[in-house]
Amino acid sequence: MRDQGEHNFLPHSSDISSFSICILDKRDLNYNSFVCLVYVLTHRFFLHLIVGVVGLQAAVMQPEICRGIVILNISLRMLHIKKQPWYGRPLIRSFQNLLRNTMLGKFFFNSVATPESVEGILCQCYHDTSQVTDELVQKILQPGLEPGAVDVFLEFICYSGGPLPEELLPLVKCPVLIAWGDKDPWEPIELGRAFRNFDSVEDFVVLPDVGHCPQDEAPHLVNPLVESFVARHAAPSTAST
Repeated sequence: MRDQGEHNFLPHSSDISSFSICILDKRDLNYNSFVCLVYVLTHRFFLHLIVGVVGLQAAVMQPEICRGIVILNISLRMLHIKKQPWYGRPLIRSFQNLLRNTMLGKFFFNSVATPESVEGILCQCYHDTSQVTDELVQKILQPGLEPGAVDVFLEFICYSGGPLPEELLPLVKCPVLIAWGDKDPWEPIELGRAFRNFDSVEDFVVLPDVGHCPQDEAPHLVNPLVESFVARHAAPSTAST
């Protein structure tokens, strides 16, 4: 949420080991601790982008830790190995290996880890570009200037394995609220609408004229949704206090 400075494009560089675990080894429950630390408010997950997939996976593997999930513009994972055309897989794999194992990856990272590049990227994904302020650019950029940031970045963009949202949603036992900015250029809402058909999805809310980061671009729309969802699914002891 904007007032709390939550911009979860990438994990902080100090969380590189936790992030590697949570995206690379679904058998390791350590990533549940990572999710709980950052995103849980009284056992309800508030999740955005790729972290939405991690949260769903946590809810499947340890359902007792989660009473509800709110997802915003979850990553559709269009570069997942299962969604890549067969003829493109060798090329994509080779490019990812090139980024990981040569200086090209660091060069690519350095080219985007600048105020100008970050501002340009944000202006692509925010429908309301007036929300792209100098303060926001610096908050996004600052973790990228710390040691280990390049490793997080390359791990993130080269990740093509693991579960897909459509594989996890049928397994989730708690209620799920999905909200989606209808002007998201990177995660098209037309594809996201299919998630409303899963039994676990309590509601699919369209956020009008909102882009890729609804919690930051339109907190006036997102915050009431989250508050209402938490109130509906609060434990009796929590609701009475």
